[in-house]
Amino acid sequence: MAVKHMPENDWGNVNGSLLKHKIYTDTLCNNEEFRNRNLWPRPLARKWTFMLFVGTCLLYCARTTMPICAVNMAATFHWSKIDSGLVLGGFYWGYCFTQILGGYASDKLGGERVLFISTTLWAVTTCATPLLTELGSHTFALMIIARSLMGVLQGVFFPSLASLCSQRVVEGERGFLMSTMHSGCYLGTLLAGGMGSFMLDSHSWKSMFYCTGFLSILWSLLVWRCFLRGDVTPAPLERSSSSVWTWSRLLSLLKKPPVWSMVFAHMCISCTSNTIMSWLPTYFKESFPHATGWTYNLIPWLAAIPSALSGGYVSDFLVKQGYSISAMRKIMQFFAMGASSLFIMVLCGGMFTSFNSALAFLSIAVGLSTFTSCGVSVNVQDLAPSCAGALYGFMNMLGAFMGLVVVALSGYLIEVTQSWASVFSLIGLINVTGLVIFLVFGDAHRVDLEV
Repeated sequence: MAVKHMPENDWGNVNGSLLKHKIYTDTLCNNEEFRNRNLWPRPLARKWTFMLFVGTCLLYCARTTMPICAVNMAATFHWSKIDSGLVLGGFYWGYCFTQILGGYASDKLGGERVLFISTTLWAVTTCATPLLTELGSHTFALMIIARSLMGVLQGVFFPSLASLCSQRVVEGERGFLMSTMHSGCYLGTLLAGGMGSFMLDSHSWKSMFYCTGFLSILWSLLVWRCFLRGDVTPAPLERSSSSVWTWSRLLSLLKKPPVWSMVFAHMCISCTSNTIMSWLPTYFKESFPHATGWTYNLIPWLAAIPSALSGGYVSDFLVKQGYSISAMRKIMQFFAMGASSLFIMVLCGGMFTSFNSALAFLSIAVGLSTFTSCGVSVNVQDLAPSCAGALYGFMNMLGAFMGLVVVALSGYLIEVTQSWASVFSLIGLINVTGLVIFLVFGDAHRVDLEV
């Protein structure tokens, strides 16, 4: 193990120098011991990876239950389009406010415990949502409250996952874990769509809430019984002030070029991904009214699953082969923001106007965008593992807020210009700007020990 050398002018006091040397060496040994104590053994890591993948699927099943049932609920309760928009939008306002808190709690208490508690609560909330409609004439207000509470409880998930990954997973395997979790998002969306289509045709909309809520509660019980026996609180990564999370420390971290460039790039890719997810069905429905709906609702997200898994595997494989972690993060982000934007910008011209071309290019763009899970999404664990959860929560909060703004701005551009080219150009501009900033200032060397 490397030992710090003392400057020549410090050897005048031999006893003092030897004491400093001993303290420093012991600290390195202790820190290494803490890191090894936190890491999951490989068999346990595989079990947790599978459980977290399933948990992410259920998270998105529950998240998309309300949008899937919104049309039926609007008909039942006589909601207008504005009413439906307020109910659906309530999730994102709640989602923004627990990002930092969830990451901070995970850094201190352990991501496993925070994920278990939050999942149990939003699973119960999902099951209780249909029951709230039976309480009286204030259904509209109760649904907004339930949807906002859902966002509050689910807002801790990905910051907790980032904290968990930085504490429990070795550096060379983090990319694949995060990619696996992100692929669970797309699978959950697909499962919710398929399950919702069946249940809305054969049962009432309430059955969708009961089913996803019950499965999520079952997941929580399984995690509690099989994984959370004993102490899961992580040992601190450092025995120093660097393990203490404060607002002043967060601001100091944000002054570091690798940190603020990572935050900015994440904010850009988050808002453009939300914009594509929000407007993609409308684009296909208006541009190709005779196309079959399930094709453009399923195929782009089906392409995203193998893309996310393969990106994580390739990234970790190259890191283990000795390639620079910083280079890998930038290469993956180039594909996520640069290459994907090229396929989106192709649709701005008039050369490719067929449905098959549009579906192919957008599916490729969505697939490539998943590479961000082994780019800036995991870069936070490289730069600041001692407070990865809180920092990821901060940049995810910014991404959610910017997503609200850009989604609304896109609607305005479509209304004013009567053209989808303006939206695709906006997405390309945001992605390229974030990518250039990250390529110039991004890095993967740890910086949380310097503040």
